[in-house]
Amino acid sequence: MDLGTFGIYTFDFEHQPAAQVRESVQELEELGWRALWIPELLGRDAFTHAGFLLASTRRLSVVNGIARIWSREARWTYGAALLLADAYPGRHVLGLGFGGDPRPGIKPLAAMAAYLDELDAPQSPNPRPGARLRRLLAAYGPKMLELARDRADGAQTYHVNVAHTAQAREILGPDAFLAVEHAVLFETDPDRARAVARAHLRGYLETPYNIAKFRRLGYTDDDLSGGGSDRFVDDLVFWGDPDEVVRKLHGHVEAGADHVAVQVIGVEPGASALPHWRVLADALSPSKRPANR
Repeated sequence: MDLGTFGIYTFDFEHQPAAQVRESVQELEELGWRALWIPELLGRDAFTHAGFLLASTRRLSVVNGIARIWSREARWTYGAALLLADAYPGRHVLGLGFGGDPRPGIKPLAAMAAYLDELDAPQSPNPRPGARLRRLLAAYGPKMLELARDRADGAQTYHVNVAHTAQAREILGPDAFLAVEHAVLFETDPDRARAVARAHLRGYLETPYNIAKFRRLGYTDDDLSGGGSDRFVDDLVFWGDPDEVVRKLHGHVEAGADHVAVQVIGVEPGASALPHWRVLADALSPSKRPANR
């Protein structure tokens, strides 16, 4: 799975009209970005959204990051993925995750395994595409990472530190694909940067599932209280000037990630992150790769 070393992860298109999204994504393609990751959270259906972005571009890969398994039955997911693989060979990646609100009594690992069973079972009347369907699983803990290794092309992680990337690579082995999302902020003042980062992370510190994940990453109750310690905030949001941000992003690659999906934060809903993506496209160019530390 070749998505390039870096891609874009964004919620921004949820807030923008179609014409603006089309114009933005076409510029991203011209800037040299090879992969775009989109969530399913605020109302736009994962596959309608992906199909629109694919239709608006010629080369860009679009990754569902994630399509939630509770949003549709497995047979509809399978049919949608078939169509996108047929219409845009090699450009769509199906990212699946538990997602959504907590579901008491339901274990994410068991639910995902059952969903994959259903996904692999149907005999669809839809034409089989020439290109293979590619899928990733949102995974953090060892068991879900093992499931991603065994029953998908690999794993995608969200809001993790570099140490977790190294652990995930060890569990996945050398062959499975590992994509890591990471938030960045172009701000050099520590107080301002951490204030924006804490605002971004606030919602993730209010849900038991995410708190449990952060504890597995090695953060203490002190790290997770009061909006998050400086250590926690600095690990989860890379801030600074472009060169500093890029140096930190390469830490995931050095730890074993095949691909890093970069989420720019600090942009108001409805505003465009294009100025930041332009800066990132230049800063992440191979000619500017930082020297080994």
